[in-house]
Amino acid sequence: MTTIRVLVVDDQRLVREGIASLLEIQDGISVIGTAVDGQQAVQQAEEMRPDVILMDVRMPVMDGVQATEHIQARVPACKVLMLTTFDDEEYIIKSLRAGAYGYLLKDTPVESLAQAIKLTHVRIYQLAPSVAGKLVGNWQKSVVEPAPEALEHDLTERELDVLRLLATGASNREIAEKLVVSEGTVKNHVSNILSRLGLRDRVQAALYAREHHFM
Repeated sequence: MTTIRVLVVDDQRLVREGIASLLEIQDGISVIGTAVDGQQAVQQAEEMRPDVILMDVRMPVMDGVQATEHIQARVPACKVLMLTTFDDEEYIIKSLRAGAYGYLLKDTPVESLAQAIKLTHVRIYQLAPSVAGKLVGNWQKSVVEPAPEALEHDLTERELDVLRLLATGASNREIAEKLVVSEGTVKNHVSNILSRLGLRDRVQAALYAREHHFM
């Protein structure tokens, strides 16, 4: 069995040493050192080259997010797994953007923590259930787009009707039949739509309609 070399980083001595002691008795894990802040974590990462670093978020001198950024830049082979009491959405997102492979809370049972370390070692992301829930909520907010009426455009109601049908892949003839107008009228509408929206062709118009939820 491959032994995973772990560095534990936490500014609280009892927590740091407690985590290290508990992990030492887990199969396949060896704690090769501890660090009291992010700056020391970066130094030890460069010197000791651990496989996985358990990183607290809030620490003096240099916090866990900054330390993770430095470690990923200098020792990219090290995988950082955040372990903290804070499930604040801002910390979660900043940590993952900095390059962390996961975000767990300190109430995680040691057996689960050991398993998370092993999965992090093979580049499988680990998230506490509450953390995953916050990320999903953040993602749902981020994908909400303005209603079509809020978008700025100079299209008439009839042109909007044509644009919606374009988005379904309808041909000029099918649009004409649907709107009960001539194909020539539809062609004029399509030409006006492309001109007013600054688009090249009907394919771009269809994509525009889908992206801005005109359907």
